[in-house]
Amino acid sequence: MKIALAMAAALTMLAATTQTANAADGQAIYDKSCKGCHDKGLMGAPKTGDKDKWAALIKNGQAALEESVMKGKGKMKAKGGNDSLTAEDIKASTAYMVSKSQ
Repeated sequence: MKIALAMAAALTMLAATTQTANAADGQAIYDKSCKGCHDKGLMGAPKTGDKDKWAALIKNGQAALEESVMKGKGKMKAKGGNDSLTAEDIKASTAYMVSKSQ
């Protein structure tokens, strides 16, 4: 019983650490690949933190945001112009932008 409790506690801690790492990764990816346009609203990019501009985007859901980044939208190239971004990178960075824009 003690071993099972210890394992459950370890798994819970691991899950919490993974969620924190993902949040940090989202910001790091944003800083490296998204910030240049989304901080200043360049080329029509919605500024991160502009709740009015992001409301409709957020309403469409996380999957729609991720798809827009994967395929490109408006003047934004696919993957924001960074072909090295993975689907997980895009998920983390869009989640970060949403968290700052609600």
